[in-house]
Amino acid sequence: MQAAPGTAATATATRATSALPTTLTVRPPSVTGALRALEGLLLRGGQRTARRNAWTAVLEDRRRARDRRAAQHVLEALEAPGPQAT
Repeated sequence: MQAAPGTAATATATRATSALPTTLTVRPPSVTGALRALEGLLLRGGQRTARRNAWTAVLEDRRRARDRRAAQHVLEALEAPGPQAT
């Protein structure tokens, strides 16, 4: 017995579809990624560079402050009478 013509086409389409994963997982963009994309749209070349330079300056100031606190700690330890605890 032969299958109806429509049934063969449906079986072929079903086999082709079953080769694909049953669910496609698409993760939404992270907040960081979304903010970077927005930054890319709003801030063009020079503004983006200025923002990055400002952030680099902030990080450098923080590093200098840490170094200054460490040096202050060492100087205070050297000035204090008694055992040296550095």
